[in-house]
Amino acid sequence: MSISEANAFAFSLAKSLMVNIVIFRAGDGSLTVVPADEYDGETSQIVREIDPHAR
Repeated sequence: MSISEANAFAFSLAKSLMVNIVIFRAGDGSLTVVPADEYDGETSQIVREIDPHAR
């Protein structure tokens, strides 16, 4: 997934679920999107966090 696809997907997911979403780089280098409370990896792998409540 490209960075623009990951951002679009993460923003949509954050707005739908109203939870923080994390975009992170997986071990194979690909970008992945998950709810922040489900992410248990290294913080250094986080590319961006999207907060649906932020202005």
